[in-house]
Amino acid sequence: MQAPGSSAPTDAQKTICEKYGLPVQLPDDMVAIALASLDQSPIYGTRIVLPENGTISWFIHAGEHSPSPDFYQALHATHLHELLPQVVNYLCLPAGAKFIIDRAGYEDVWLAD
Repeated sequence: MQAPGSSAPTDAQKTICEKYGLPVQLPDDMVAIALASLDQSPIYGTRIVLPENGTISWFIHAGEHSPSPDFYQALHATHLHELLPQVVNYLCLPAGAKFIIDRAGYEDVWLAD
């Protein structure tokens, strides 16, 4: 995984962006992840436009989404390599991008309207 604050995405991150015809956008240092959902499938990721004074643009969960205010926890992006390595290659997708992947190789990436 590219180090937070690094100016260079990995080859795998660039490949995902190229595959879907999307520009590379370096990730923020922090992500929001639903830790209690990580044993479920599929895995969903949504990147929003970083809010003013915000620190998180990626929201990642597995299985069913919950509207509970404590569904997501803030986590330094470097921990994804240990907790959910499947998502690391998607972190350079631009704001507005969404992905769904599963542990059997399914993958879908698109830009939200």
